[in-house]
Amino acid sequence: MAFGIKRSDLNAWKSAVQQGELAFLTHYWLDDRFPHANTVTKAACQDMKQLIEWGEKHGLKKEWIHDRAGFPHFDLIGEPQKRILQKERSLGNIHEYGLYIEG
Repeated sequence: MAFGIKRSDLNAWKSAVQQGELAFLTHYWLDDRFPHANTVTKAACQDMKQLIEWGEKHGLKKEWIHDRAGFPHFDLIGEPQKRILQKERSLGNIHEYGLYIEG
C-alpha cells in the first residue's frame, strides 16, 4: 500500500518520465513481502532502452521492469534503494525519507 505521495511530486515525476528523462519517485509503502522496508523508489524512464541500460549499470535485470500505464520503472527497495539513490545523488529522496548510509 502506497501513501505519503504529494500530488505535485507525482505530477512532476510523470512529466519527467513522459519527456524521456530518468526520474525518481520515493514514497512510503507497506508490503508484507518486505517487512523491513517502509519506502520504495520508482526509477522510471519512457525510453525503455535507456531504462534497461541504466538498470544494468546498477545490477538490475530488465525482467524486473514494471510497465504500468506507460510508466516503465524499477521498484527500488531496501539496501539497493539506498545505494542507488546515493550513487545517483538523489539527495532529496535520501533526506526526506531517512535513507541514510554510513560511509
